[in-house]
Amino acid sequence: MEKSEYILDFEKPLRDLDKQLEELTKLSVENKVDVTEEIGAIEKKIEATKRSLYSDLNAWQKVQLARHPKRPYSLDYFSEAFDNFQELHGDRVYGDDQAIIGGVAFFRGEAVMLIGQQKGRDTKENLKRNFGCPHPEGYRKALRLMKMAERFRMPIITLIDTPGAFPGIASEERHVAEAIAVNIREMSLLEVPIVTVIIGEGGSGGALGIGVADRVLIFENAYYSVISPEGCAAILWKDRANSPRAAAALKLDADHLLKLEVVDEVLEEPFGGAHNDPEECFRTLESALRKAFSELRKTPIDQLLDNRYRKYRRMGVYAEEAEPAPSEKEDTASPEPKNS
Repeated sequence: MEKSEYILDFEKPLRDLDKQLEELTKLSVENKVDVTEEIGAIEKKIEATKRSLYSDLNAWQKVQLARHPKRPYSLDYFSEAFDNFQELHGDRVYGDDQAIIGGVAFFRGEAVMLIGQQKGRDTKENLKRNFGCPHPEGYRKALRLMKMAERFRMPIITLIDTPGAFPGIASEERHVAEAIAVNIREMSLLEVPIVTVIIGEGGSGGALGIGVADRVLIFENAYYSVISPEGCAAILWKDRANSPRAAAALKLDADHLLKLEVVDEVLEEPFGGAHNDPEECFRTLESALRKAFSELRKTPIDQLLDNRYRKYRRMGVYAEEAEPAPSEKEDTASPEPKNS
């Protein structure tokens, strides 16, 4: 994969410095002028700017990196981190949704079932993949493959990268909410180890439809949220311009998700984002999966299912109002009217 030339808003100061360096280098070559000192100064400034930009990214900047069009997608991981991926198609009910892909592959010599959400690199492919927003048949295809994996005792690996399930009329007509709900129920009962990795966007039920797992991993610049920042901003403040504020309030970034125990591990990305060195991300994923499965294989199936159930039951923070004691009830009760 080629290094990206796509520039995000917060990266523009860095791009301006790169242009200065290019122009200065060109000037030096064309006019045979020694500008070594000036080039060195700009290079130092570029490195300092990189450290400043990427060392303390806020939630909204991480959302932008999660959506980077050159970020590695599911098919990239399937082809580079696994061997002999064989894609399987169709839900055997309606059709073949290209926003969710899946099939059998080998991971370190063991057969595994891979399922992932896939976006497109250009307009034509995005239309084919529906911009990574699955229809109901995508979730039903995923469940068919997961049931196949259970039958043949194959571990399941799912890669999440979607803004959310497709919200259009056709999707609703074919019962997308029911399809996601059934997947959540069935994944909680599958008698094989399941590992989910959030590689980019993790939007709402669209992500959770293939996201119930024994281990949930997330790349450090990915996000996982009940709603997109734009959707949240439109609801709460009636203005999508408040998306950065919404991103911070949602606590959707990897660090917050780890503290809240929504995810189990954060996977490091190359400096500046996964698109800068996809090969390093492939190696990181391989290492994390090897570690996760080495732990899960030691767990008996009954215990695995119990742990999976408890993992999701303990998520969230809530409080229940205590029931008043009998004496308090009597004290607060209205006095009975006296007979005159």
